[in-house]
Amino acid sequence: MARHIADYEERLSEAGTIDAMLDRAKAEMDPLGLTALIYDYTPVTYSHRGELITPSFFGMRGVPADMVALWSDSGFYQIDPVQHLALRSAKPFVWSYRSEDRTVLGRTLTEIHAPVVDYVHDSRITCGMTVPIHLPGGDCATVTGIRHDAAHDFDREAQEFLGDFAILAHVLHESVEPLFGPGERQCRAVRLTPRERECVRFSAEGLSAKEVSLKIGRSEPTVLMHLSAAARKLDARNKAQLMARAAHYRLLD
Repeated sequence: MARHIADYEERLSEAGTIDAMLDRAKAEMDPLGLTALIYDYTPVTYSHRGELITPSFFGMRGVPADMVALWSDSGFYQIDPVQHLALRSAKPFVWSYRSEDRTVLGRTLTEIHAPVVDYVHDSRITCGMTVPIHLPGGDCATVTGIRHDAAHDFDREAQEFLGDFAILAHVLHESVEPLFGPGERQCRAVRLTPRERECVRFSAEGLSAKEVSLKIGRSEPTVLMHLSAAARKLDARNKAQLMARAAHYRLLD
């Protein structure tokens, strides 16, 4: 179909809100034969221990009602093989959970993924395509299109419109991301209070606890208390580790 990027930009710019943009993007997928949309965004992809961090934003259209809760709160995101592939790839890809289809997913499935595999088969959402969007600051978004009850030749047919979907995916992200607030931009793995974050930021600039106390108008013991609380939340054993982990989780931005 070869839709021009300007066509998608015009249609999504008319939407105005994130929900409306997701609705519009879902409608734009109809000519591609895609029946469900998943958009997620995470400011930090992995914890300092190497664990996959649940995105701070999920936008889903056309999927089962329980899918958001399963992926955002019940750990399904951490064992979703499509997400693991997306975080290791810079190019769009077609995937299928069906054993007879020859896609990149078939080579990665193990027993660990069984709950996700069972869910997608039960929900008839076994085939789709995903566009990874890796950003300069280390944050990442993925846009996934799904076809319910896909025909046996979906893996071959999908290659023909993967380019159009990739364009739509990037336009969707560029439209949605500027509308994010602090909640979407903060990593879900670590939550510092505003005062803890302020003390850590000033400390990262090289200020002593006494100098920070003068900056924020609080006593030095209070500053040390906030820094100690931040260190516990970040599992940091010393100041250098605290600063490094605060930077990893983008708490110094």
